[in-house]
Amino acid sequence: MRKRMRLPIVGAAYRKVGTAFAVAALVACGPLSASNAYAFKIFGMRFFENEEEKNPVVDPVNYSLTLTEKSGDDDLKDVLENSSRLFQDKEEPVSGNLGLAIKARDDRDRLLAALYEQARYGGVVTVKVNGQDIDTLPPDPVFPNDAPVPVEITVTPGPVFTLGEVVLKGDAVGKRPDEYLKPGNRADSTLIIKAGEKVVEDLKEEGRPLARLTDRSVVADHATNTVDVIIAAEGGPVAPVGAVSVTGTKTVDPEFVAEYSRLNGGDLYSPEEIRKASERLRQLGVFSSITIKEATVLAPDGTIPMTIEVSEGKHRYVGAGAQYSTTDGFGIQGYWGHRNLFGRAESLRLEGSVSRIGETTDVGSLDYSAGLIFAKPGAFGPTTTFNASLKAQLLDPDAYKATIFTGAAGVTAELSETDTISAGGELQWADVEDAFGTNEYLTASIPIEYIRDTRDNKLNPTEGYRASINAKPSYEINGQAFFSSFEGSASAYLGLGEENRVVLAGRLGVGVLAGGDGLASIPANRRFYLGGGGTVRGYSYQEISPRNGDDEILGGRSYVNATVEARIGITEKIGLVPFIDVGTVSAKTAPDFSDLRAGAGLGLRYNTPFGPIRLDVALPLNAYPDGTKYGIYAGIGQSF
Repeated sequence: MRKRMRLPIVGAAYRKVGTAFAVAALVACGPLSASNAYAFKIFGMRFFENEEEKNPVVDPVNYSLTLTEKSGDDDLKDVLENSSRLFQDKEEPVSGNLGLAIKARDDRDRLLAALYEQARYGGVVTVKVNGQDIDTLPPDPVFPNDAPVPVEITVTPGPVFTLGEVVLKGDAVGKRPDEYLKPGNRADSTLIIKAGEKVVEDLKEEGRPLARLTDRSVVADHATNTVDVIIAAEGGPVAPVGAVSVTGTKTVDPEFVAEYSRLNGGDLYSPEEIRKASERLRQLGVFSSITIKEATVLAPDGTIPMTIEVSEGKHRYVGAGAQYSTTDGFGIQGYWGHRNLFGRAESLRLEGSVSRIGETTDVGSLDYSAGLIFAKPGAFGPTTTFNASLKAQLLDPDAYKATIFTGAAGVTAELSETDTISAGGELQWADVEDAFGTNEYLTASIPIEYIRDTRDNKLNPTEGYRASINAKPSYEINGQAFFSSFEGSASAYLGLGEENRVVLAGRLGVGVLAGGDGLASIPANRRFYLGGGGTVRGYSYQEISPRNGDDEILGGRSYVNATVEARIGITEKIGLVPFIDVGTVSAKTAPDFSDLRAGAGLGLRYNTPFGPIRLDVALPLNAYPDGTKYGIYAGIGQSF
């Protein structure tokens, strides 16, 4: 006889009497086994523990655990072990005998939920503590304390169920959760939960802020090992955004938060716009948490009130960084900053750096830099940012020796989610000693730049592209010379495989320097050079350049630089990156490719939450006579 069993996704757990068959509820908030007992453990030390885990255990009870998975499926056993708190915490004592019994009962529910996630709706989980089934334990059990208490968990997973009929009701009719629920596919509970979420998401994308599920349930047929799914939803009315309030601010102006979010009253409610607003506020750097909630009922005027809940983070910060290459030596940086100077997320950053340490023993020949950077978001409307900076540099690369002071101010405007444009003014004084002698320059410039960035991840992209074009018309006041630089670059990324374990990355950059009364009329730091970890690896910094008869580096009027990498993931943390860089710098405004230089090598990447740690080794394929023979570069982030 065909026997059907209704397993509600929202509701209490229940048991089929007489068969020792226990079934945990599939709760609406998601699967129970989504998180482990702690983040990770290395060499006996735990990281990211919460305070409860750090506190000593009261009335400690030790136990020994045996977890048996009857089907012999190693992958399933790994899933069960990751879901079991008894297994995850097996080296830690439990607080009291009752605490052990409670943890054992909780483990049964977690393991059953894990079986549901693997589409095994006929599974049986039995748990015995000190040889006794947990359902027969007294309310206040007592276990022997002369040895660890034995705990036995036996899991008989049963068959894998597939999806049968999928029925949509109410406002869910016409929606397409096919992405998750396709008849004949595995009936993982996580997919059923995602399908319900997708229905509500689709309704909300129509501007219905009060959309909700009214039913999400499954009926498991143990005769055919199939699961029928019922999803019902209520969309509610379409509504525009109403009043936007802000809570949780201390020193940040709440009116600024509401304005900068760009959740404008009268606009149609949109979950996508809410996500963008949250990300926009996060990028200000002044909040440790941001939650945007819509009201549970409409206002009398038919709008949906919104509340932005924030928690302010620390506004002052300090930091340091370092990088290394065999061609350029060590570099160190330090900085101090304030993220909310006047109450509207104005930022001020003081930074300094020393580079080329180890390349020379003369401290006077190192490169020094100090700067003060100010930014005011929302200066001329929520899509604009005012930027200003002062910078001083003492530079002594192979091409020149210079003392430089620069002041700049400008505005950046967001044209869209991916497009920005910036323009401003800059005044720079430079005292330069190079192949043309010692010269003093005072240069006024108007930098203009347009950027389009569609990358999925700024630190470690796997798809998308970034393209920029900039112009910097300039007038050198002392020599009364007009000149302009024009540069463009584009980088693109293509992930291969389901998990993007291989990412092909390429970059192309070009630059042209026009005008000026001869190369000597243009400051050396404004001419073009290539070489180093950011352009052509295997060569030292600024090594690729036109030279005079004495082999002195002059700098050029144009350049072309291209890079191709294959970023290959060996494990989740470790990757290898074979690469080749090519570049040329020409004395003429139009690149002539008469001196094309290339470098090739292999890189190692170690992924961290703040970006990959990079180690590259490169060889010049056509080195200069007495030039660099190899380069080793270390830093944080991909090369581009």
